[in-house]
Amino acid sequence: MKVGLCGLGDRLSYLAATFSALIPEFQLVAYADPTPTKLDWLSKRGHKLKGYPELAGMLRAEGLDLLMIGSPNHLHFEHIQAGLRTGVRVFTEKPVVVDEAQTFELMSMLREYGSDQVSVGLVLRYAPLYRDLKCSVDAGHLGDVVSMEASEHIAPEHGAFFMRDWRRRQAMSGGFLLEKCCHDIDLYQNIAGSRPQRVVSFGGRKTFTSANRKLETLAVYHKRKARWGFSDKAFNEDTDLVDYQTALIEYENGVNLCFHANLNVPDEYRHFTVVGTKGMAEGDFVRGYYRVHDAATSCKILHKDYTFDRNDPSGHYGAEKEMAAGLAAHFHQGTPLPVSILDALQAGLTAIKLDESRHFGRIVDLAECWQRFDSYGIVSSNLQ
Repeated sequence: MKVGLCGLGDRLSYLAATFSALIPEFQLVAYADPTPTKLDWLSKRGHKLKGYPELAGMLRAEGLDLLMIGSPNHLHFEHIQAGLRTGVRVFTEKPVVVDEAQTFELMSMLREYGSDQVSVGLVLRYAPLYRDLKCSVDAGHLGDVVSMEASEHIAPEHGAFFMRDWRRRQAMSGGFLLEKCCHDIDLYQNIAGSRPQRVVSFGGRKTFTSANRKLETLAVYHKRKARWGFSDKAFNEDTDLVDYQTALIEYENGVNLCFHANLNVPDEYRHFTVVGTKGMAEGDFVRGYYRVHDAATSCKILHKDYTFDRNDPSGHYGAEKEMAAGLAAHFHQGTPLPVSILDALQAGLTAIKLDESRHFGRIVDLAECWQRFDSYGIVSSNLQ
C-alpha cells in the first residue's frame, strides 16, 4: 500500500509512523507540504519520503493507494476533493471540514465517489475507555440512556497553544468546539444513538485577552511550540476563538447532554457521566478510570483503571494503536470501522450549529439541516 501525506506536521507525522509500524504493507512514499515541520523526525525513524510543494504534483506522480490528510482544517475539503478525483482512498484528520457549506459540498462528492472512500481520524472511538462505555450501554447495564454531562478541559499551556497557533482563527480552524471537541460531540452522539434536535450554547473569551497580558511572561503559556502561522503572543486580540464554552443538546430521541469546555484548567480532565433508567456510568479519559453503578442498589458493579503513556505525543489515551488495528482490518479484510465519514460530518455540523447558537444568542433547531443531509441518500451511519 503506497501512502502519501498531505501536511507534514506533528499530528500526521505521528499517525503515519504509528500506522507504518502496525499495518502490514503500509509504505510511506511521499509528502506534499511546502514547509514540512516533521520531515527530520520521520527521517530519523527510517522513513525516506519524496517531497512535493503541492498536492497535485504528488497525486500525478506517485500512483498512491492511500492519501493521508493532516493539513490545516480549512484546506481539508480541497485536499479530500483532489484525492477522490484522482481515485485514491483518503484518510483525513478531524475536523473533516470547517463550515456548513463545505459539509454539503463534500456530501455531494461522497454521493458521487462513495462514502467508503473516506475514513476519518476520530481516534477516541477506538479508546479502550470509550469502548467499555459503549459495551455497558449496549449490554443494557444502564437501561435506556436519559441524560449526560461531559467536559473537555485543557491545561494552560495547551490553551495558549491554540491562541498562538493558526487554530486561533476560526476561518482556518472552524472554531475551538469543532477543532478540539468534535471527538466528544461524536462520542456522546453515538451513546445517545440519535442526532441533535435542538442546541444552544454560550461562551466567550475572558482569560486569553490583552487585559491579562501580564501573564504572557509566565513560561507555562509558551511551553507548547506553535508552528505554521504562529504568533508569539497568547494574550492579545489576534484571535476570534473562545476560551470557555458551554453547550446543551437535546437529541431527537429525548436524551440530553450538557457539555463544558475551558482552555485554562490547571488540573485538566475529560470527564463524562451517562445516566440511564437502570444505572449510571462515569469515567475520565485523562485521569484514567471508569465505573458503573446500579440505580436500584447503588452498588458499584464495575470499576476499571487505565494505564497509558502520559508522555506519548498522541495525547489520546492509547487509542492510536487500536485505530491502526481497526484500519488494518478494514483495509485487508473489509471489517467495518466503528466511525464513518458521515458520523464525523454529523458531529461537525453539530459543533458548527452550536457556534451559530453562541454567536446569534438563540436556540437552533436542526430539523432542516438533517433533512438536507439525508437528501443525499448516503447511509453508513448508525444514527440514520
